[in-house]
Amino acid sequence: MRNEELKALFDQQAANYDDQWAGMAPIRDCLYLLLDAVFSDLPDDAHILCVGAGTGMEMAYLAERFPNWQFTALDPSGAMLEVCRLRAQQGGFLARCSFHEGYLEGLPSEPNYDGATCFMVSHFFTDPAVRTAFFQQIARRLKSGGVLANADLASDTQSQAYQALLRNWLKLMSSSDVPQEAIDRALAAYARDVAILPAQQVADLIESAGYEAPVQFFQAGLMHAWFCTRSGPQKD
Repeated sequence: MRNEELKALFDQQAANYDDQWAGMAPIRDCLYLLLDAVFSDLPDDAHILCVGAGTGMEMAYLAERFPNWQFTALDPSGAMLEVCRLRAQQGGFLARCSFHEGYLEGLPSEPNYDGATCFMVSHFFTDPAVRTAFFQQIARRLKSGGVLANADLASDTQSQAYQALLRNWLKLMSSSDVPQEAIDRALAAYARDVAILPAQQVADLIESAGYEAPVQFFQAGLMHAWFCTRSGPQKD
C-alpha cells in the first residue's frame, strides 16, 4: 500500500478508530504498563518522539505518568493528529506537545529526543531496505543513549505456529467486538500490505539501523515489542 493510500485509510478511520479497537485495550494497557520500566531511566524533562502517534493513546499515558515530559506527535494522517490534539487538550498536556503532519524526513535531523515510541508502524514498510532506513531516521533524532520502544506484528508466516496464532488473533478481535469490516480489512492487509517477519529478523533489522541489540519485552499474539538504545555514530 502506498503512503497516500495508507494516509487516506487512516484519515477515514480517525473519528471512530479508538472505539473500533476498544475491545483490544487490555493488550495495549499491558504494553503501556511495561513501557514504564523501559523509559524509567530517562530524564525528568525528557522529550519523546511519538512516530505514528495516531490518536495519541501512548502520549496520554506517558503524559500522566511523567508530568514534565514533552512530546512530539508525528503522523501522516491529519485527521488522526486532530484526534490526538483533542486528547492532549482534554488531558491537560497540550502545552507540552507539538504536532507534525507528515513523515520523519520533515523533522529536523538533529538528535533532540531522549526517547521514541513507534507502535504498529514499521510493518507497513514491506521493503526491508526502506524499513531499515525508517529506523535509521528515528536513530538520527535520538540523543546518544536515547531509547526506542517499537512494536510490530511479527511471526514466521511459513510456520504452523503462525497459522495458529493468526486464527487466535482473529478470534480475539471477534470476541473483543471489533467490527467484522475491520477484521476483514486487517486480514487483507496482513496478506498484502504488512511485512510480518520473524521476531528475530525484525530485531536484527532494527539493530542494523544504528541501535544496540533490541530486547523483546512484550508479546501478545502476533504483536511483539522491543526496546533498544541508540548506538554510537549514526549511519547515513
